[in-house]
Amino acid sequence: MSGTSRPSPEDGARRRTLRRLAAVGAIAIAAAGVAACGSSDDDEGSTGAAAAAATSDGAATEASTSIEGKRIAVVSLTDSNPWAAVFNRTVKANLEAEGAEVTVTGATDPAGQPQLINQAAAEKPDLIILEALDSKAVAPAIAKARAQGIPVLNADGKADPSVADDINQVLSDNVALGEFAAQNIVEGLKKQGKETGKIGVITGTEAMLLTQERMEGFNRVLAENPGYEIVFQEDGNWDPVKSGQIATQMFAKLGKDGIDAAYGMADYMAVPIVTAAKQAGIPVGLENDGLIITGGNCFKVGIEAIDAGELYGTATEDPGTLANEVSAYATKLLAGEDVPKTVTVEEARVTKDTIEQYREQCTQA
Repeated sequence: MSGTSRPSPEDGARRRTLRRLAAVGAIAIAAAGVAACGSSDDDEGSTGAAAAAATSDGAATEASTSIEGKRIAVVSLTDSNPWAAVFNRTVKANLEAEGAEVTVTGATDPAGQPQLINQAAAEKPDLIILEALDSKAVAPAIAKARAQGIPVLNADGKADPSVADDINQVLSDNVALGEFAAQNIVEGLKKQGKETGKIGVITGTEAMLLTQERMEGFNRVLAENPGYEIVFQEDGNWDPVKSGQIATQMFAKLGKDGIDAAYGMADYMAVPIVTAAKQAGIPVGLENDGLIITGGNCFKVGIEAIDAGELYGTATEDPGTLANEVSAYATKLLAGEDVPKTVTVEEARVTKDTIEQYREQCTQA
């Protein structure tokens, strides 16, 4: 643990940034009259790009927070997942810069996370931060940790309803992310003059509530545009290699004329679809009258693919932004400040028309 070592200049910068985030969040909470952790679902907080933009130097007085010596266990995915690698190290760095002692463990499949939560709880940390692969699978372990009096902060996707009332959450707006992906596809196909279209989808881990919520949003937009339909869907498990393999199989099965558009739920899943299409001799991109492909969880590779005209669009939910929101929330929670029980991060749709607004945010990973 590095919580007791002298912070470096980089750590100091992180500390100042985190405190500014915390201050802005505290101001927003006070203005909204939000109650403390025991508040109802109607008291849900919301934060996003507008709040982040307000955190420039001098924008707010630094909040008085102290989490020196607090012990935090982060239970997540392993760093083999590109999104989790950035999320894990950012949360760890932010909280260690504030003096906390942070351990990070990760699983590659849903079955491994309950054991990691139980192991973390056995060490009696001051807080467990969870990025769950399967909300239902980890619910008993969450309940056990809470029974021991250990606070749990669930991140990204909603917790299982059986434990949601007893924990804190910082969530992505996953329904909106699914809607943005479908909007990208429908818009791209209409620009090509196609009032109908066949769509392939490679999802993140289907057991995750956040994946299910994204498909809820995706299907909602398609229902409003009945000429467009999903003809292929498979679980890519947030794995870029597996996504490329699935895409290759999809094009072999459906052929050049059997698919008009594709959705890879993360940019690092969408770019392998681009590669597989090229290898199959299928043109990609609006300008080539080719396959319309959209991503999500914006990454540098996705922004580069949009610049190249190969990816039509993406959406936010980048790991750095969420990690900063989680870190700021955890800092306030551990410092004893009043926080809303649930905070939902505002998301945004990204295409060539809006790319400059989100380029910096989306190219940190």
